[in-house]
Amino acid sequence: MVSPLPLAVGVAVIALVALLIYGVNSSGPSRTLDSQLARGEKPAAPKLQLTSLRDGQPKSLTDYRGKVVLLNVWASWCGPCRTESPLLERWHRKMQPLGGTVLGIDTLDIKGDALGFIAKHKLTYPQLNDREGTSIKKLGTAQYPESFLVDKQGRITALQRGPVDETWMRQHVLPLLEPSS
Repeated sequence: MVSPLPLAVGVAVIALVALLIYGVNSSGPSRTLDSQLARGEKPAAPKLQLTSLRDGQPKSLTDYRGKVVLLNVWASWCGPCRTESPLLERWHRKMQPLGGTVLGIDTLDIKGDALGFIAKHKLTYPQLNDREGTSIKKLGTAQYPESFLVDKQGRITALQRGPVDETWMRQHVLPLLEPSS
């Protein structure tokens, strides 16, 4: 005759493993945006209510409606973010006179470190502070950097999980800056 104790322990272990598997699968970053873009959709950019990294004033992604926005999620401790920042600064300067901007979102970072990063890399584009990680939850960010291209109507038209390069910028950003877009 089998004792009920080992059976109960076995059932409890199986239940815990199933719960752990469910938790890992359900708490990973959302890839909804990726799926929508792959189907040719242009989903509305999420409503992000953050603050300016420099002065703490409330800012929103909707403040940039009517502009082409390259939303770049980064952190000061991110190696690829350091490598990517000169390219983003060059493109910000190229985009500005054409009705566009790069918009940085420093997330899960120490404000002083982020400001030091901006000064060191001479970044002039606007920067938002997302200390709590609100944006990464809404955008499904899993790594840094990640970039989301928002058109003048506030729709996401492309994204890059990982650093952008010159080819990606030319392929995705340039067409949105043309007068007919």
